[in-house]
Amino acid sequence: MAVTKTVASQHIREAYAEGLRIFGENRVQEFATKAEALKDLPGAEWHMIGHLQTNKAGKAVELFSHIDSIDSLRLAQKLNSAASNLGTKLLILIEINIAGEAAKSGLLLDSSELQELLKAAPELPFLQIRGLMAVPPYNDNPEQSRPYFRRMRAQFEQIASRNFAAVRMQVLSMGMSHDFEIAIEEGSTCVRLGTAIFGDRPPLRSKL
Repeated sequence: MAVTKTVASQHIREAYAEGLRIFGENRVQEFATKAEALKDLPGAEWHMIGHLQTNKAGKAVELFSHIDSIDSLRLAQKLNSAASNLGTKLLILIEINIAGEAAKSGLLLDSSELQELLKAAPELPFLQIRGLMAVPPYNDNPEQSRPYFRRMRAQFEQIASRNFAAVRMQVLSMGMSHDFEIAIEEGSTCVRLGTAIFGDRPPLRSKL
């Protein structure tokens, strides 16, 4: 996934021309300013990967086909209602706060709300829960992320083994520009790369 926060639409087009098709945005308002200029890119997937407030659920459903940052049952219910109104189905990931950091959103692995959300999936027919997403604590040494990635993989497999109705564990989204190699070694199926593709700021590097 190419993370395109603060990246102008013309540089997103350059990434698309190089073969990228999965794009992640952090803010509803920011992507709303780009969406019209990018709507003609066939096969492009637009993912919301930042914290989503419930009062922006309706706009998010208009802009994104994937919401990768579900962090409460209430948000899931709001998105299900908005998707129902538009007659569309959203593909979603549950965000896990893997280290229990106060400054980060996401559900704790051992929280009752995570279990409630998984069990509520049949009551959310316009959502498809298809996996988990997490951001471990930043560390200059990417090896420090390995225990968190390993724990996420174990939880991913444990949820899959429980066969929750209407839940499909297909995507394990973890790993960013500084630690994606470790994430892949530990089972990530989707890495989210911003700096590694676009540099510290746009424009896009000449080679992806």
